[in-house]
Amino acid sequence: MPIRARVEGFLESINFREGTFVKKGDLLYTIDAQPFEAKLVEAQSKLAAAQTQHVKAESDLARIRPLAEMNAVSEQDLDGAVAQEAAARASVQASEAAVELAEIELGYTRLYAPIDGKIGLSQAKPGEFVGREPNPVVLNQLSDIDPIRVRFSISEREYLVLVRTYLAKNGGSRMEARQTREGKKDLVLILADGTEHSHTGHVVAASQSIDQETGTYTLEASFPNPDLLLLPGQFARVRAPYETLKNVVVIPRKAISELQGLFRVYVVTSQNQVVAREVTLGPETGNDVVVEAGLEAGDAVIVEGIQKARPGMTVQPVSVAATEPAQG
Repeated sequence: MPIRARVEGFLESINFREGTFVKKGDLLYTIDAQPFEAKLVEAQSKLAAAQTQHVKAESDLARIRPLAEMNAVSEQDLDGAVAQEAAARASVQASEAAVELAEIELGYTRLYAPIDGKIGLSQAKPGEFVGREPNPVVLNQLSDIDPIRVRFSISEREYLVLVRTYLAKNGGSRMEARQTREGKKDLVLILADGTEHSHTGHVVAASQSIDQETGTYTLEASFPNPDLLLLPGQFARVRAPYETLKNVVVIPRKAISELQGLFRVYVVTSQNQVVAREVTLGPETGNDVVVEAGLEAGDAVIVEGIQKARPGMTVQPVSVAATEPAQG
């Protein structure tokens, strides 16, 4: 959240230690208030003058109205008195608004923390002019980091898989699918060093459309951050388990070749001969791909050197240890 100077002036004081936590209502900055105090006094003075004029206009109207009823004065005199009273009343209202504006601007010379959070480095020092470009307007950033929000994107394909999966699980209910998409599943936050954040999160907001430039759907998740480990601007990845596939064939992505939209792998038979198989691919998880059709459990798939493999050739296979399938 930006801490913004809403009036122009010289920064007078900084009332916090940079990089620390502040409480809602704490005084953060003060801007030289003398010009705004003078403006307020001027506005109050004009209000007093307007009020005096209004009192006089009311008195004049009160005297003329009975005389007009007795035809002692002309209708024109009465109309003039009525108009003067209305103008004086409007002048009072305008002067009251000017006083209110001056009080508001004077209040803007003292900047308070709008929320609890961690505040950063100031963009101006005492004595500098602020509040007007090219001088600093945003003086600082204040962040509520417990819980902390994480914004991430998923592909359009992943979005469709998520929605269709939950539509199927909830009897075609669009409302249930929407609620699931907005936070019914635990999310895991993977930090830049590869470790997992000790608290799971959930989705709290989502965009209303697919970004046409990137083809992604943006979501925002909330993660508890009681130890204040996470800071704004950090890089992290979000892992969102949405479906568990059991008894499926999973092979490394590098074992698959593509030609004109068709996918195939090379399988080694029990006679050590190479056979090409067309396969139908399913979801990807990390570096692995689920094969929905074309392979059976136990088939020996060539992983290394597929550029040299040709159907019918004889090879001497060397087993490679399979990696543990990733979750996702």
